Amino acid sequence: MRETGAAVRLVENSGMCYHETTDRRDDPVTEQEIERDMYARAVALIEERYPTGWGGAAVLRTEDGRCFTSVALENANSSVLLCIEVGAMCEAHKYNVKATHCLCVVRDDEHGPFKVLSPCGVCQERLRYWGAEVKVGVTTPDGALRFVPLGELQPYHWTAAYPEEELERFGR
Repeated sequence: MRETGAAVRLVENSGMCYHETTDRRDDPVTEQEIERDMYARAVALIEERYPTGWGGAAVLRTEDGRCFTSVALENANSSVLLCIEVGAMCEAHKYNVKATHCLCVVRDDEHGPFKVLSPCGVCQERLRYWGAEVKVGVTTPDGALRFVPLGELQPYHWTAAYPEEELERFGR
């Protein structure tokens, strides 16, 4: 799946970045529309931020419909790098809004296809702060855009060993 950012422009407002489409003003309603919208936002950010070479971007959607985007920090010391999704997660946490979806998209160079990356184990733990129902984009053998709830990605998560009320103190 390759979509271009031709009909999309980046808008920055109050520290939040989102994309405004010029050909459609309605907010996405169905799950499929939300997922395609997130994918289009990630692709547009990659094309804007990384016009040549490697590029990666993440989009995190919240329960109030906002989308936060982020890219990985670049640094000569790889031990201090953070995943692509972390900036968007921090924004949602800063504004105290619950994440409902998260997607990470990369490409190897400006001529390569865009690929969805499943969240790493650390990012799965970070996203789990908002619950097992958070939907994440996952890597598929055919490259299809697919989201699954964290609970499906992690059927044996360690939180099952604790009563829900005990986990509430961690913000859930």
